[in-house]
Amino acid sequence: MQMTDKKAILVFSIVLLSLHCVPSIKATCGSGRGHSSSITDFGGNGDGKTLNTEAFQKAITHLSQFGSDAGGSQLYVPPGKWLTGSFNLTSHFTLFLHKDATLLASQDENDWTLIEPLPSYGRGRDAPGGRYISLIFGTNLTDVIITGDNGTVDGQGEPWWKKFRNGELNYTRPYLIELMHSDNIIISNITLVNSPSWNVHPVYCRNVIVQGITILAPVNSPNTDGINPDSCTNTKIEDCYIVSGDDCIAVKSGWDEYGISYGMPTKQLLIRRLTCISPTSAVIALGSEMSGGIEDVRAEDILAINSESGVRIKTAVGRGGYVKDIYVRRMTMKTMKWVFWMTGNYGDHPDTKYDPNALPVIKNINYRDMVAENVTMAGRLEGISGDPFTGICISNVTIGLWLYLNYVYLYKFNNEDMAQYLSFWGHNSPTIVSLDELLIYIEFKVVLKKKKNKKKIDSTYKNQILESLSEHNIAELMTYFKFSQRN
Repeated sequence: MQMTDKKAILVFSIVLLSLHCVPSIKATCGSGRGHSSSITDFGGNGDGKTLNTEAFQKAITHLSQFGSDAGGSQLYVPPGKWLTGSFNLTSHFTLFLHKDATLLASQDENDWTLIEPLPSYGRGRDAPGGRYISLIFGTNLTDVIITGDNGTVDGQGEPWWKKFRNGELNYTRPYLIELMHSDNIIISNITLVNSPSWNVHPVYCRNVIVQGITILAPVNSPNTDGINPDSCTNTKIEDCYIVSGDDCIAVKSGWDEYGISYGMPTKQLLIRRLTCISPTSAVIALGSEMSGGIEDVRAEDILAINSESGVRIKTAVGRGGYVKDIYVRRMTMKTMKWVFWMTGNYGDHPDTKYDPNALPVIKNINYRDMVAENVTMAGRLEGISGDPFTGICISNVTIGLWLYLNYVYLYKFNNEDMAQYLSFWGHNSPTIVSLDELLIYIEFKVVLKKKKNKKKIDSTYKNQILESLSEHNIAELMTYFKFSQRN
């Protein structure tokens, strides 16, 4: 890898220029549209048991007659639990969820239409062939808003996750929201929970804003990515809270030979002010399906908690495409496995027809002004032999290793020491670590070494030491304990 400050400056300039193009689109709700109807006007029943797929489709078909000249239309979903299969949106349209409204996705596969795989993927992600249509779906649309007073869309994904884990799926699982070949899209102020797979998937779209949404999935749920802009131009993702079983944000642009052939990159992407939790995946992933290219991405003011990696670039031989002109700054990370992770051997091909000579270009990657604490490893950077990743600049980054790792090094803790530490504090996992507890425990070790009678230390003594800790500078105590243990 080559580190070049000039390329880092170039990245900064390119990204700033490109992201001036992100549009300012105001969400319209309430009376903002020319015509408004409630789902109850079309026979909807929010009892949580009645299937409302037909009611939703009737309502949207009726409202589709009110185009831009008529001020567009809005479908209001009042309080209740609205069980439904997938339904299609229309242009110049707002779907508005009351704060006490929940869309419940049907768990019956018969309520989900099968559609063709994406042309830039060549097959489904879970299985060869087609895929189930997303719960809220639209294609070739313009001026679409999905919003509310933080109403909920519940994918009820548990049966889908179980089938996926057991290898029982014949087709790819549905997403909660997918819009294709569309323009001027806003998704805001809603909560998405328990998606069968990805949550939000704009693909082949332009001028997209995802703002102020909450995404919640069990951290062990498979492939429940948060927001996946895919072959999109001019996208803004901001002010979101995401807990995911996979990548919180996954930037994509097609898979191997299919993505290369389709040739539609994701570019001019702004990601900012997110809070993300993903213990087994990345907060921001670029790839692995990046064969159409990813460029001009800016991410800033991100808080990552208990996640596998902060920023990850995923690619492989056969992907082709590129990831370039990426600028990430002001990222705060707490409890991470890796801060930076680049993977050139990700694998995972759609079929055996990929071109082994199609090598990805990874260049002009800039990370700066970051702070991370409780980190297992600062970085894991794996390129591709004969295909170097270039122009990688990491500057003004502060990384604190996981406290236990520091103590292993400084105080020669062994497994028995760690077991005693955990037992002393009543913990069952070494990931539950606090600085004060470790300092107290080390002081116990020093004191016990000086005592001929190593009697059991009771809780009263714990409290006394805890009080003394509050009266000292932590750095001074660290120096003292380090000196004591080595002497």
